[in-house]
Amino acid sequence: MCAGSFLGLYDYDIVVIGGGSGGLACSKEGTKWGLGGTCVNVGCIPKKLMHQAALLASWKRIRVTMADRVQNHVKSLNWGHRVQLQDKKVKYLNMKGSLVDEHTVRGVTPKGKEMQLTARDIVIATGGRPKYPTHVPGAVEYGITNVALECAGFLTGVGLDTTVMVRSIGLRGFDQQMAGLVTDYMEAYGTKFAWKCVPKKVEKLPSGTLQVTWTDMLSKRDECDTFDTVLWAVGRAPETQHLGLEKAGVQINQETGKIVVGPDEATSVPNIYAIGDISQGRPELTPTAIKAGKLLARRLARQASEFMNYDNVPTTVFTPLEYSCVGLSEQEAELRHGKDAIEVFHAFYKPLEFTVAERDASQCYIKVVCLRGGDQRILGMHFTGPNAGEVTQGFALGFQCGATYPHLLNTVGIHPTSAEELTKVHITKRSGLDATVTGC
Repeated sequence: MCAGSFLGLYDYDIVVIGGGSGGLACSKEGTKWGLGGTCVNVGCIPKKLMHQAALLASWKRIRVTMADRVQNHVKSLNWGHRVQLQDKKVKYLNMKGSLVDEHTVRGVTPKGKEMQLTARDIVIATGGRPKYPTHVPGAVEYGITNVALECAGFLTGVGLDTTVMVRSIGLRGFDQQMAGLVTDYMEAYGTKFAWKCVPKKVEKLPSGTLQVTWTDMLSKRDECDTFDTVLWAVGRAPETQHLGLEKAGVQINQETGKIVVGPDEATSVPNIYAIGDISQGRPELTPTAIKAGKLLARRLARQASEFMNYDNVPTTVFTPLEYSCVGLSEQEAELRHGKDAIEVFHAFYKPLEFTVAERDASQCYIKVVCLRGGDQRILGMHFTGPNAGEVTQGFALGFQCGATYPHLLNTVGIHPTSAEELTKVHITKRSGLDATVTGC
């Protein structure tokens, strides 16, 4: 995607390689999938639509046909992005881009036609692709890819027999107490887990079903079972291998393959920038890519100087029991400040929504991690329950303003909501008291 020209020295002011969330945001401000990248086509949007379909299926005991509706919605977003680019006078080129030098991009169309573009600045926003465990025979031939717990949750919710194989822990990188609540809830509602297991091979049987052999890491024995579908969720790899980064001198992290960037998103080449999942050390989240893209475009247009703030970014896991958080996990807070320097307030609560549906609320939990001394600044907030993302989005604002535990207690809750329970949390883990909320 290209925008404008610069005193006739180059074809364009900015060329953006990548049509995902960050690339679109950057190009509109100043792939083989459709416009919108992972988020729109195979990530956040279809994932949440299928998550909602599964909730309807389990709560109302109905089965829904969702594929057509999800795909139609995705196509409408693809078209909407294309219209917005036209409105912003951004030229969209359906080509695979790579660097020739620090100011030149080579593009190749799906039919093999080539062209070159020059630009004052180049923004790389190609994101990542799901990885396959290529060391496992049959993994690539017979497997597909997606997100592990979220996908397993909605598949179970629409009535499919689903097993998750986990090598070590669930939701790596998240607060592990909260992760345990999520997986406990999923197990209680029918998702099977094969813990401490690693896949060994996948074979297609004459019947068409897939036989998976794995090793139980505790017993050291091999086991096998048959499945209709094998879905790999073993991480994502940055799309850097075919970008020609070495031709322009762009530095990458040798371990991760991601592009090394500074606080201003600049690479080792001053006029080449990288945003989103492809950047080393950045959260792999759509909203951060969008925000970073907009701020970068404004700086490149000399309209602003603000940098992206990557601290305290909220996020949500759309499992059957939703989990949302902002700030530090309890484990991270202990590492940074010491166990004796933090206070953890917590509560088990029962959402009103669970009462009518007669759902088990034993994993609905709130945790607020604070500094123990001084003004008791809030370091992290964690929530499992219905509409978790909607709850945490509002409280995330407080983190940008230095929210403290007294601020939280002085906030008037909205009744009757689950978010209200956050304004009343007062039992500390240290006290050992029962943290179950009673009454309305």
